[in-house]
Amino acid sequence: MNETEIKILETGISLILFFIIRFGIVKLINRTVAENLIHKTRAKIIRKILQIILITITLFFVLTIWGVEQSQMFVFMASVLTVIGIALFAQWSHLSNLTSGIIIFFNHTVKLDDYVVIMDKEYDIEGKVSDIGLFFIRLKTKEGEDVTFPNNVFLQKMVKKKSHNQSK
Repeated sequence: MNETEIKILETGISLILFFIIRFGIVKLINRTVAENLIHKTRAKIIRKILQIILITITLFFVLTIWGVEQSQMFVFMASVLTVIGIALFAQWSHLSNLTSGIIIFFNHTVKLDDYVVIMDKEYDIEGKVSDIGLFFIRLKTKEGEDVTFPNNVFLQKMVKKKSHNQSK
């Protein structure tokens, strides 16, 4: 085998390991959710975070296999993070949404699958929280519509959380 074939084989093994580990993590999360009676939608967030971490680690290994030096990777990562930082700094709304998303996720009383009423001057919007992303919150209304709110707007509005009995 020549050097390129070995690198292709190692890349293939890395990708197979990625999928095996990902499968194992999903099984572990699902079992933990079932045993601890945690909402299934919370597992969705945990899966997203762990998948991003796993993809980053796998990408790091694949780049190492193909001969990219660690110093080059760190320079590249620092450059990308700098550009992203400048872009976010230039776009206050994006930075605000990202920061608001983190605040909502960790400190807000509203969680996934909660039924909420967002109170506005003109009209109220009712719905079930179907997704809390980095930039947006998605609500599913009784009529089946998807309503998307920027995180910073959601954080600024008065939000009334309804009990499950009231939401029906």
